[in-house]
Amino acid sequence: MYKDFEQLLQSKGISSYKVAKDTGVSQTALSNWRSGKSLPTTKTLQKLADYFGVTIDYLTGAEPQEEYYLNRETAAIAQDIFGNRELRLLYDAARDAQPEDIQTAYDMLLALKRKERGQIG
Repeated sequence: MYKDFEQLLQSKGISSYKVAKDTGVSQTALSNWRSGKSLPTTKTLQKLADYFGVTIDYLTGAEPQEEYYLNRETAAIAQDIFGNRELRLLYDAARDAQPEDIQTAYDMLLALKRKERGQIG
């Protein structure tokens, strides 16, 4: 489980010292977690998950480690698209797209759907 935490540290380019300082989780607690002497409490896991902007499941390895989208804005737009059954096929096509590109595609497809339904001229 600590391995997933270390991967987050590396991917974000920060040290466990900085995380401890920023979150109030003691370095001793992190060290004990790393050595297997103890496991973090749910409260500690939530603090760390909030700090990294991930879920507890992601932090503990219950979710895939790699973020699907490379850009957080793109991910947010894609989530909106994914929620729309008719537009869901864009979900996989947009992994490396810029946020403005995916938003443009989304807007165009919605306009086409409105036209198809006779809502615009």
